[in-house]
Amino acid sequence: MRQSKLFTKTKKNISQDNEALNYIYLSKADFIEQSISGVYRYLPLGLKVLKNIERIVREEIEKVGGQEILLPALQKKSLWIESGRWDSYDPPLFKFKDRHNKELALAPTHEDEISDVVRNRVSSYKDLPFSIFQIQNKFRNEMRATGGLLRGREFLMKDLYSFHKDENDLRNFYEKVKVAYFNIFKRCGLEVYCVQADSGSIGGDLSHEFMVASKVGEDKIFICPSCGFGSNIEKSGEIKVCPDCSAQLEVKSSIELGHIFNLGTKYSKPMNISFTDENGEKKNTIMGCYGIGISRLMASIAELNIDDKGLVWPIEVAPFKTHLISILSKDEKKNKEIEKVSEKLYSDLDKLGISVLYDDRFDLGAGERFSDSDLIGIPFRIVISEKTLDKNSVELKVRTKEKSELVKIKKITSEIQKLI
Repeated sequence: MRQSKLFTKTKKNISQDNEALNYIYLSKADFIEQSISGVYRYLPLGLKVLKNIERIVREEIEKVGGQEILLPALQKKSLWIESGRWDSYDPPLFKFKDRHNKELALAPTHEDEISDVVRNRVSSYKDLPFSIFQIQNKFRNEMRATGGLLRGREFLMKDLYSFHKDENDLRNFYEKVKVAYFNIFKRCGLEVYCVQADSGSIGGDLSHEFMVASKVGEDKIFICPSCGFGSNIEKSGEIKVCPDCSAQLEVKSSIELGHIFNLGTKYSKPMNISFTDENGEKKNTIMGCYGIGISRLMASIAELNIDDKGLVWPIEVAPFKTHLISILSKDEKKNKEIEKVSEKLYSDLDKLGISVLYDDRFDLGAGERFSDSDLIGIPFRIVISEKTLDKNSVELKVRTKEKSELVKIKKITSEIQKLI
């Protein structure tokens, strides 16, 4: 992508009414823009990051057998009446009437909808187990939308649902999803804790949250430094010692990135998702639910990967892998060589499948362009100038390091491949 054509305008200052770092820097770098409180627009750079996170999530969930579908965000009242949640869901549903005077809701979650899909397709134990997932916008009628993308009223989420003939089968899948979640967050550059949790308005008798430690997190978790025990403070209360090994517990502020539930028959019973087992007996399916906030994950990655210059994206989620910057001189002959080498490198990286943002904004000063580069936070910056060409080299700067190094032009693509 040529930066001169990129639909992005970085900002030097933004309104400080939202103090969350993810909001400040994502807005300054023009990744996102607030529309109304708790609702955001994703601009080209922001959408690239969001799609990269989606790709990681999709790949890991498909590895455990999840099949992707897409369900409507607009849902009919009768399904929520069936599940018993129309008047009890917290925060309250976004409800309204259509022109036919029928009541509808904007979905904050999809247990009711997925139950309607599945009950028409399961009749025998031979149909089980299976799992299906979607990545879709959700709507929650939050009283207070804070922290940028960390708490929105409209947000993107991955929800996976699994269906089983018995508890043991669900527990086996539940553990596979735990592993998949650790893989997802690791690929996103985050170290997470898996903690025991309260099931809240989703329900079920077994629940775990995946939390990342952060001073801006609204949740408190207990972590045992000795045996690895972890629990949400809502689940365990004000305990001081580990219930497993009696070590002193640490209390950490944290952000919830994912939540998994053993729902049992909470939805399959009232919504009649049943099957006939091997003995001809009719039973309700055992159900699991597994969520990840995609937009919240993007915000958390940003929040925890910022320095005084801007964003510092992990390689797998960055909008581009490399940032190529050409610096022209006063010598026209040299400029032709700079442009020729830059264009070739741009083409070579593209052919290798290495995404590159080529800063060809020659009307701007080098300082402004470097400042933009640091703010945007692409992992690797390559600079070509008269000074570097005199040494038959380019300047390579890794975003996480202070100093740059000279790399021979003929070796730069292989060097980037090794780093990626």
